[in-house]
Amino acid sequence: MANSFSRYADFYLYYLSEHQDVTCRRLHYAGSFGVLGILLALTVTGQWQWLWTALLIGYGFAWIGHFKFEHNKPATFKYPFYSFISDWVMLKDWLTGQLEAKLAIAQQRHGQPELTTN
Repeated sequence: MANSFSRYADFYLYYLSEHQDVTCRRLHYAGSFGVLGILLALTVTGQWQWLWTALLIGYGFAWIGHFKFEHNKPATFKYPFYSFISDWVMLKDWLTGQLEAKLAIAQQRHGQPELTTN
C-alpha cells in the first residue's frame, strides 16, 4: 500500500478494505453514535470538561474492533485526519445503504477477500 494518497476517494477505498469484518464496523458505528450522544449531553449540560470522553468512546470502540476482530492496526495511526473523516463517511454510507457497493469496489481495488456487509 502506498504511504500517501493524492485523493481522498483513493484513501476511502483503502480505509474500507481495512474494515472487512462486520463486527469491527458495528463497533465503529457504536462509537460514532456514542460520540454524538456525548456531544448532545455536553451541549445540554455545558460540562465541556468531559469532552475527552467523546474521544475515549469513539476511538475505544473502533480500536477494539481492529485489534480484536479485524486483526489490523487502525488507519488512524498513519492517516489520522483522513481516518477521522472516513469514520463518519462510512457511517453515512451504512445509514444510506451505499456501503455494500463501496465495499465491493474496495475489495476489487485492493484484492482483499470478499468483504462482509451490514
